[in-house]
Amino acid sequence: MKSTYLEFEKSIESLEAKITSLQKANEEHPTLDIKKELEQLEKKSIQSLHDIYDNLTPWQISQVARHPQRPYTLDYISNMFTDFHELHGDRSYSDDPAIVGGLATFEGQSIMVIGHQKGRDTKDRQFRNFGMPRPEGYRKALRLFKLAEKFSIPIVTFIDTPGAYPGIGAEERGQSEAIAKNLYVMSELKTPIIGIVIGEGGSGGALALGVVDSLLMMEFSTYSVISPEGCASILWKKAEMAEVAAENLGITADVLKRLGLTDHIIPEPLGGAHRNLKEAIKNVESILKKELMKFRNESIDSLLENRYLRLMNFGLTKKD
Repeated sequence: MKSTYLEFEKSIESLEAKITSLQKANEEHPTLDIKKELEQLEKKSIQSLHDIYDNLTPWQISQVARHPQRPYTLDYISNMFTDFHELHGDRSYSDDPAIVGGLATFEGQSIMVIGHQKGRDTKDRQFRNFGMPRPEGYRKALRLFKLAEKFSIPIVTFIDTPGAYPGIGAEERGQSEAIAKNLYVMSELKTPIIGIVIGEGGSGGALALGVVDSLLMMEFSTYSVISPEGCASILWKKAEMAEVAAENLGITADVLKRLGLTDHIIPEPLGGAHRNLKEAIKNVESILKKELMKFRNESIDSLLENRYLRLMNFGLTKKD
């Protein structure tokens, strides 16, 4: 797949185009002595990535979180879990492809894995509704939550959505009720729940999978009550003020970690998870394994008490 570059990555795009051109020339004309020039360009490209990605603004991070080549839920499932059996339908209305879920095995342990799924190409994006679930998607997730609780299986959720679908049909079928029901049920589920924000965690559409015992965030992911564009449209009536909104919303992993709203930040490969899927998967696996071990011997009473305290402490600073 051809690499997609964001607006602030133009200098990297230029360098990598030169590198590709030289590599092709070297293959076609092996006698050319361009090894030293290639090495210099590769070093310059790596340095340029560091210069950019070590100093990303919140607005730029939100763009990386939405990168079209970023790993999605099914990428993590296929690379991290074995024996995945997808379960479909909410047993009430229909199946929603914007949320995928099912039973899988991780490190020899049975897991119920559920997540938002965006589409990779135009046809798939339409099929997945761009990762924006309808009520039946959240009710499917609810069914799987209860199934996991019944068999004492830990739950892992992958959060990556612009938000719940705001269409008329979704509202007619009870979008807000479906989300609220998930929040209520997740808060008292008698099994451990670990959430991982892998891209953008948008509004109640993300929170419906986000009432968890431990929330992990990828380094360049975002988690917010509203998108920067939506916030800008409401406050300034101008979507182009999104960059200012992103600065003030506190949507990035490092800010949310300082506020105690997320528990761990998962480091990403240089240039983002989309540049090195293997390394990104390895980083997620490592932290997920530790988090699951932490809950393995915890009693249900202790689990529910700690979840309650975690929720009640949201919004309190250390000073409080």
